[in-house]
Amino acid sequence: MELALRPLATEFGVGVDVVDVDANPELEALYDQLVPVLLHHGTELCHYFLDEAKVRDYLSEIR
Repeated sequence: MELALRPLATEFGVGVDVVDVDANPELEALYDQLVPVLLHHGTELCHYFLDEAKVRDYLSEIR
């Protein structure tokens, strides 16, 4: 998902922080079966695969 997200991040001028869910017991309990998961300030945008349309819409709204 990180690789697929890079073009959108560049287009919208946003950064991406990659977090190892398995290294954090709290995150592992929340997202273990949903990894990879894409979150923004607690809002789950997608998991498993990048939903480009949803992320694009979301980034357009928060600009």
